[in-house]
Amino acid sequence: MSRGNVNGVKGVELPVIFLAGTTASGKTELALKLAEEFPIDLVSVDSGQVYRGMDIGTAKPPRDVLKEAPHALIDIRDPDSPYSAADFQNDARQFILQSRSRGRIPLCVGGTLFYFSALLHGLSRLPPADPALRAGLEEEARSIGWDALYERLCKLTPDRSVRIEPHDRQRILRALEIYELGGELGGATERAGGLIDANVPVLKLCLFTSDRAVLHKRISHRFKRMLEQGFVEEVENLRSAFPDAQQTPAMRSVGYQQAWHYLDGSISRDQFEEDVQTATRRLAKRQLTWLRNDPGWVWFDALNPGAMNGVSRFLAATNC
Repeated sequence: MSRGNVNGVKGVELPVIFLAGTTASGKTELALKLAEEFPIDLVSVDSGQVYRGMDIGTAKPPRDVLKEAPHALIDIRDPDSPYSAADFQNDARQFILQSRSRGRIPLCVGGTLFYFSALLHGLSRLPPADPALRAGLEEEARSIGWDALYERLCKLTPDRSVRIEPHDRQRILRALEIYELGGELGGATERAGGLIDANVPVLKLCLFTSDRAVLHKRISHRFKRMLEQGFVEEVENLRSAFPDAQQTPAMRSVGYQQAWHYLDGSISRDQFEEDVQTATRRLAKRQLTWLRNDPGWVWFDALNPGAMNGVSRFLAATNC
């Protein structure tokens, strides 16, 4: 166990802090403030920020900020090199254990909630990816259509133990791949590798926006800033550098997928802007639902003027 001298209290076991919340809630700003007040090492929990060149659309902290407050797991892959939850779990766990061994407090901040779950609870022991089988399934999808492939998956799990949306092609492929390799779909498979297994204490903080209309306004304002900062040009550069990356997890991220469609002429500019904001609002709704259904989070309302100081006081009271 990692123990340190925190706030003058010797021998207090240092926790790992999770700071999650909906998109556009102010998580990064809060994390940076906390890093100034406590002996914190920051870890990005964002499936888009791992990719180099995806800066504006993922709301990645600016270079000067990252220089002053480094974040682990930012800019570690090119967009055409997929990064999985298992990759994140392994990389984040290693960084966290190293941080704690130095008497520091790892603070994991972001909105990719499945990554938080993988890090805390571990991942099910499932068959590794099979590129040849995956390629065959993709070819079949092009031949018979994605709806037919999704219908096949539904027939394999009539009890709806695997909850996958019809448009989530990546998860449809992975579920069928697991089935073909003899894995169990939706069953109570054994999990391993989580912080719980290592008896690491975790403090779960959630920053949310209590007024949906305000959240939607924030999403709209943030997207307009992204456009002003050159988001479309960013995606144009990525298309040039990685022309075959359209179907990668990176380019299926909210904003990037819609921008790619706009740049290839599939949709108008107005439709592109509307689609991004709609997708972002839906993402925020999914995030909030996930957090509400996951026990153990301490909630702070971003609309409360004293929220940031409230988090600081809360951490101080827990001997961080």
